[in-house]
This record gives sequence, structure tokens and C-alpha cells, in this order.
Amino acid sequence: MDDSKIRNIGIMAHIDAGKTTTTERILFYTGENHRIGEVDNGEATMDWMQQEQDRGITITSAATTCFWKDHQINIIDTPGHVDFTAEVERSLRVLDGAVGVFCAVGGVEPQTETVWKQADTYSVPRIAFVNKMDRMGADFYAVLDDMKKKLGAEPVPLFIPVGAESSFSGIIDLIGEKYLTFSVSDQGSTVEEHDIPDSMIDTAQEWKEKLIDSVASFSDEITELYFEGEEIPRDMIISTLRKCTLERTLLPVFVGSSLKNVGVQTLLDGIVELLPSPLDLPPVEIINAKNPEKKEELKHNPNGPLEALIFKIQVDPQAGPLCFVRVYSGTLKKGVAVYNINKGKKERINRLVRMHAIREEDISELKAGDIGVIIGFKMAQTGDTIGAENHPFLMEEMKFPNPVISIAIEPNSTSDMAKLQKALEILSVEDPTFTYKDDNETGQLIISGMGELHLDVLVTRITKEMKIEARVGNPQVSYRECIKKENSGTEVWERTIANKENAAKLSMTVKPNEPKTGNTFHISAKTREIPEEILEAIKEGVEGAFKSGIKYGYECTDIDVDITEIVYDELTSTPLAFTSCAAMAFDRICQEAGAVIMEPIMKVQASAPSEYIGDVISTITQRGGIVLSMENRTGSDTVVAECPLEKMFGYTTVLRSSTQGRGTFSMEFDHYSEKAGGIGF
Repeated sequence: MDDSKIRNIGIMAHIDAGKTTTTERILFYTGENHRIGEVDNGEATMDWMQQEQDRGITITSAATTCFWKDHQINIIDTPGHVDFTAEVERSLRVLDGAVGVFCAVGGVEPQTETVWKQADTYSVPRIAFVNKMDRMGADFYAVLDDMKKKLGAEPVPLFIPVGAESSFSGIIDLIGEKYLTFSVSDQGSTVEEHDIPDSMIDTAQEWKEKLIDSVASFSDEITELYFEGEEIPRDMIISTLRKCTLERTLLPVFVGSSLKNVGVQTLLDGIVELLPSPLDLPPVEIINAKNPEKKEELKHNPNGPLEALIFKIQVDPQAGPLCFVRVYSGTLKKGVAVYNINKGKKERINRLVRMHAIREEDISELKAGDIGVIIGFKMAQTGDTIGAENHPFLMEEMKFPNPVISIAIEPNSTSDMAKLQKALEILSVEDPTFTYKDDNETGQLIISGMGELHLDVLVTRITKEMKIEARVGNPQVSYRECIKKENSGTEVWERTIANKENAAKLSMTVKPNEPKTGNTFHISAKTREIPEEILEAIKEGVEGAFKSGIKYGYECTDIDVDITEIVYDELTSTPLAFTSCAAMAFDRICQEAGAVIMEPIMKVQASAPSEYIGDVISTITQRGGIVLSMENRTGSDTVVAECPLEKMFGYTTVLRSSTQGRGTFSMEFDHYSEKAGGIGF
């Protein structure tokens, strides 16, 4: 396959915008599925996990490959729920382009904004598909306004709808000036062209002029032809739009109804015509594993040094870990041993496969620009870089947020304990935002995640999918510790171990960071004469102390540590001494700086019909929430607020009862803040 004809795309949206249904239609029209599966009746190909079919939501990002007009499209179907932020984050890391699916009724919904910002972080070029034009309350033009206001985008429709709700009948191709309908008899496979209906001629003309006006700003040729009154060739419009899409200056918009099989083929044309191939992307920055200061730019090259990123791991009961990998340079070959740069070890590729949702196709090699699955790795983790031993460069590290909510879990019988431990191990390999640990005080297993739904899904996987009977406690907030003020000090550590003297001395300054900064560590002391393993030992000691807390045993957050002096003696200074010295220094100096409990503050977005919005605000303020803003939409209002997570448990029931079941809300972690009243809870 010619590299210019590969498209690595993600399909992203808010829950229930119709993202998985759209993917199902894409698989149907590209010949991957012989019949269309529906989310509503639990037959969707991409939602292969039992719970996804039960809940009608996408939890894991399944990767699948299909072909359209001589182009290979690798699709990653990302979750829309903010609790599965790791899935979205890791998918965006490896995509070249994305399709944003928007509900024609809901417009730009809260979690769309979250995912959109994440895509901005990774500079992912996007096109948009306004779906569900057949739904009651559908308003295409209101969604365009929403995109401008909430996403800061410049939407440019290439198609406009004819009718809406039950009268939605087809779409108008603005460039080709044709009215397109999709045959009901063959599930929309046949696209029929007609003249534009008389009632729509003026509207179509108006939007065609807006389209030309938008692209003319980026092309002198189009501007000249426009002023001369000449016909502007379609190829010229598309090539300018493609350039603008790659530069993210314009957002091409498509429209239709996936459920009614309208507009999906035109969206497929847009994917191959407007979204980038691996050749269109700028070089990727890679970091030397042995010297992080040394960086290089990696160009797309199938014959270059091997560089690939494992962006997802799924554990298959029979085959073991399935490592989803994106190749950036070089070629992966079946049966060859490759070097895991993060782990510093070699592993053999037993099989290479291309995934078609849950069906797999064996392949012999995977070239730069492609996405596939490695089977046979034992120690790989999400975010690991696969490369060559003589070229030890890492891809940019994948950073995932810390879990904010925990529950205790214990098996019903002692014989199930080993099975439960194994299950938790598998889940933590698959999902970096899921962690587990033994509570030394109670002897219980504590599992932590990004939200109530996230943990609920994981517990259901343990009990239903892995068939382990277990009891689960009530959700608990994952608190953190921080310090009140800056403080400095010096620590000396001396011990005689096996008749050998071990000694270390260092000075440290700690201070609170700005919220959302996280913990930071640096060494401003002179280090020229000090061995690398001693510096690593100090870092290890501080990072271990971050995890064990200061006064209450909670992990630390938003603390800056600077090592200002290191006293090194060749005879007595050992890595063990400096690891212990750094941990003790951190503990004592932070205690003196005054430890405080930090609680997670969530950003809450609650929507309800206008008549209930006063009650919604009341339920939020009663929970210690602070209302930040309000938005008005036709028939409903949205409140944006900040609220302590501790007070939000069970809020779904309260919201439903105060809005007669018509209110919805979503929340995501925003920052840690000092808990009022300290530890007395």
C-alpha cells in the first residue's frame, strides 16, 4: 500500500452522538461487515466487550482496518465518556486525523469539548460530521454556531441537509451543486443525484458562496477565478480545504444520519480527500533514553531506524497480551526479536496481525505509518517504545491523570484471592488510570479509578467477564497531601551495613506548586563530580516519598523539590544511603512546612429544561459547589460548576428526582484543593 493512501483516524464524540453507529456504517460500506450491527440491539462490531453491548457505550478503543477507493483506513473508535480519558488520550497520541461526530440535537456537548482540547494538544487535524438529522429537535445551523463559540473552530459545511427531523430526506453537495439521496432498498449503498429542490436553491447558493469565501482566504488562485466570475474546479477547492484541514485553520463539516444510512459515503470521501496520510505529518520528536537532553526529529521512513509506540494493551485469554502498535519509522517483521527501549530488554514478535474489530488477519510485516497488533510480548506496557538497541530513542512519554476515586474489593472465598490478584494485574496493564494496592491497616484490596462509572465497569468486568465473586465497598475519595509553605533543611544518613559504612548528606528545599502542576523534582546542586547512579538514587528516594505521603499516608501532589547541595564521599557514599537520606529529608522538611489534606475538585456540567435549572443550581450549591457559568440552549440550560468529589456521590439520583428524570450531568477531575476542616471526615 502506497503510504500516501493510508489514513490513521479516530472517531471521537460525546456519549450518544452516534459515533459507534457511524463506525458500523463505515465498516458496512467499505465491505468489512456484510450486515449492519446496531448499538441499540447490542450487535455493534466495534463494541465487542459484553458490557459495551449491555450499556450501549464504548469503553475500550477497538482498532479496525478497512478500505475505501483504493485507500487503507485504520480506525480507532474512542470512548466518549470522560471516565475513560486514558483510552481517548492514548488514541489521539497515535492518530494522524480525526472525525468529530456531533449530535444535531445536542450540538457541542461537555465531553466533546474535553476530547477536542485533548486533540488540540496533539495537533490532530479534524473534520466534523453532524449526525442524527432525523431526530426531533435537530438543528444543523445551531450546531455550526456551537462549534464556533465552544470549540473556537471555523466550520465550513461542504454539504447541507434537506429538511430536518422526520422530513430529513437527503443532503446537498455544495461543491457539485447536486441534491443527494440514499437508497432505502440497499441500506443507503446507492447514492442518487438530483437537481437541487427549488425551495433550497437560494439556501444552497448562499452556503456555496460562504464555502468559496472561506477557501478563497487561503488561495490567491481561487480569489482570482472568483472575481473573474469563472467556474472554480472541484480539485482546487478540495486541495485548498485539505491544506487548511492539515493546518487546522478550517473545519470541513459533513452532515447526515448514520442510523438512516444517509451521508456516510460522503464522509468516507472526506476522510480520504481531506485528512492526512503519514507522509503529510511533521517529523516526530524523539528523546535519547540515556541522555534526555539529547533529542532528534524522526521522519516517516519505512527503511529508517525502527521506532514504534505501543499505545494500547488488551489481554486475550488465549493469545495473551495484544499490543496495539503504531509504527513511525522502519518496519516490524514477524518472528524477529526487537528491543523494548523503556524496559531495556529484547522480546520476540510471535505474530503480527491486523485487527478487524474482533476478527484478526495475520500479516508478515508492519511498515512505518501503519497500525497493527503484536502478539508474543510479555513485559510491554502502554507507552513503551519499540526500537533498535543501537538507536535507543523514546517516543514522547504518555502521561495519564492520577485516579481520584477508590473502593475496597475482596473475594467471597480465599481460593478466589489469587484469581482476583491476577485479574487486577491484567486490568492495570490494559488501563494505566486503574491502580490497586493492599491497605496495610485493614488488609483490604483497594482499587482506584477516574470516576464511579469507570470503577463500576471494572468491577463488572471482574465479576461477570472474569467470573470472580467479590464483595465491593462504598466509593471513597482518593485524597492527597500537600504543604502550606516553602521550607529548607539538611539531612545526614549514616549506617553500618555488613561491616561497611554507608553515609549520605544533602540539602533540600520544598515548596507548594500551583494547582494542576503536579509534583516536580530537580537538582540545582553542583553535580559534575557525582556519579549518575547517586543522582538516580536521590530521585528514587524523593519519588518514593511522594507516594508514601507526609503525615496522613496519602500520596503527595503539587509539591516542588529542589536538591540544593549534595555531599559525596567516594568511600562511604552509596546509592542506598542517598535513597534513604532523600526520603528522610523530604519527610522531615515537609512535616515542618505543615502538611495539609487535598481533596479532588470536579468540574461538573449539569443540563436540564429551563424550568428546572433553579433546582439544579440549588442541588449543586448544597453540595459545596461553586457555579462558574450558565449557558442557554433552546429548551434547556447548562450549569458549569466546581464541586468536591466527596459531595457528588449519588448525585445522579438527586438530579433525576429534582428534574423529573430530565436532567443529565457529567463531571471530570479538575484540580486538588485544600480540604476544609482537614482530616475530620
